[in-house]
Amino acid sequence: MPLSLPELQARIRQFRDERDWMQFHNPKNLAISISLEAAELLEHFQWRSFEESEAHCRNEDARQEIADEMADIAIYLTEMADNLGIDLLAAMASKLDKNAAKYPVEKARGSHKKYSDLE
Repeated sequence: MPLSLPELQARIRQFRDERDWMQFHNPKNLAISISLEAAELLEHFQWRSFEESEAHCRNEDARQEIADEMADIAIYLTEMADNLGIDLLAAMASKLDKNAAKYPVEKARGSHKKYSDLE
């Protein structure tokens, strides 16, 4: 059974606190860690064509490594939100609402243009 967000945050807190790592997990360090882990995720696709990237993602060992990098990013992001008292799910829902207003379907469908360039 998957964990709820509060249960996951509690596990992350417990893991961190058992190791006395809160002293290192300030917003700056967590933001850096998110960026570093995202770069490690990007390494799986660097220099690969679209087709090669798709094939790489079908390789079971690569998929597990990609999943691990995604998990690292999500763990740091979840902890950062918890530490800052940000309701991550509410923030995501709010951002989706903002994006829906900036990218109305009738203008954005099938387009990669930035919202300011949509006509």
